Amino acid sequence: MRGSGLETVLSAITQTGLVARGAFLLSDEDQRGVLADVRAIVLAGMAGRDGWSAFAASPEAADGADHPLDRWSRRVIDALARDLGALALFPFGGPPFWPFQQWARRSEPVHPSPIGLLIHPRYGLWHSYRGALAFRETLDVPEPAAAPSPCDSCRERWCLNTCPVGAFSGGGYDVAACVGHLKSANGADCMDAGCRARRACPVGAAHAYGPDQASFTMWAFLRAREAR
Repeated sequence: MRGSGLETVLSAITQTGLVARGAFLLSDEDQRGVLADVRAIVLAGMAGRDGWSAFAASPEAADGADHPLDRWSRRVIDALARDLGALALFPFGGPPFWPFQQWARRSEPVHPSPIGLLIHPRYGLWHSYRGALAFRETLDVPEPAAAPSPCDSCRERWCLNTCPVGAFSGGGYDVAACVGHLKSANGADCMDAGCRARRACPVGAAHAYGPDQASFTMWAFLRAREAR
């Protein structure tokens, strides 16, 4: 299924159960090292609950081995890359560590939020990037829609004021306080339903993760922190 049209690429991503998360063309400064011959990058990921069901039904989700979402993402996106004649890149498993947050801001109207996650005008804080396809040909990539950050007009800053242990502030993120809370009996609400600070944001609330997705995300975060 080799094809160079952007619509072909977006359709192929959608058929896997993932969500096409935008695309951008590389500048001359971007084209170094592994990316020396790359002209365009297309991002794939999840948006709200879209994309979760495909993973939840996968062998990786049920086999009990470590890093099931990363392994599923790599299998699916590697297959897309082979079919489309692209190079697969991932936000995990580095080095190299690819600047996915920077790429996201060049592909979609997302902005940094006060708690560090990128906020999307529709999905709020409920989205993620699972990988990217890098193409040697120049795809017909439109300019991403422009939208101001929803955080600019938010005076309440619920995301900063809701964490039970005050892990988020204007000064940064207290990882130790967060992890300590999650490992305690008092952290059950965050572990079962998702980060309370994340849930406090009204933007994209209709797209908040369901219980299985939220709990998986929190356990994956905690395991990753404990592995360091």
